[in-house]
Amino acid sequence: MRTTRFAALTVSAVFALAACGGGDDSGSAASSPSVSAETSADAHNAQDVSFAQGMIPHHQQAIEMAELADGRAASAQVKDLAARVEKAQGPEITTMTGWLKAWDEKVPESMPGMDHSGMDGMDGMDGMDGMMDSADMGKLKKASGKDFDSMFLTMMVEHHEGAVEMATTEKAKGEYKAATAMAGDIVTAQNAEISEMKKLLGEN
Repeated sequence: MRTTRFAALTVSAVFALAACGGGDDSGSAASSPSVSAETSADAHNAQDVSFAQGMIPHHQQAIEMAELADGRAASAQVKDLAARVEKAQGPEITTMTGWLKAWDEKVPESMPGMDHSGMDGMDGMDGMDGMMDSADMGKLKKASGKDFDSMFLTMMVEHHEGAVEMATTEKAKGEYKAATAMAGDIVTAQNAEISEMKKLLGEN
């Protein structure tokens, strides 16, 4: 009896191993559609490139403006808003830079506060994006106290409105899922901050 049971167990084990091997083969075949789906999800178009190339310098300038608030702003609310702008937009710059490198596309070398003439014809930076020119940035750097607060809020509202416009275009025409998702986050967050800033300016 013991010999018979052992033989039966051995045969069962062999069949079980064979079944596992068959499962691996079928699993490999079944994984092919998911690979194709992943490739499709990673697809991007010219709009995605334009969005990243335009939004990086746009974010850079917003951060430069926000950094000026420390030591110049009189309002704690303005300082808090500026800190939130820095915290949100810095990581987004890093993410978008990574996209462009992965796509083998040009990463903007423009510095914050520069004129539109320095954009090297970059798509999306056509004067309708709320970017400040060097004269505007110069005035903001010289301001302090309540004058700074008013100037900062006024400029940042315009700056945010430009970002929302750019992000709205990306949501409508972009193909890269991560980019359109970021664009949606930008629209939501910056529209909320626009309302907040207008209240601080007494416009709402």
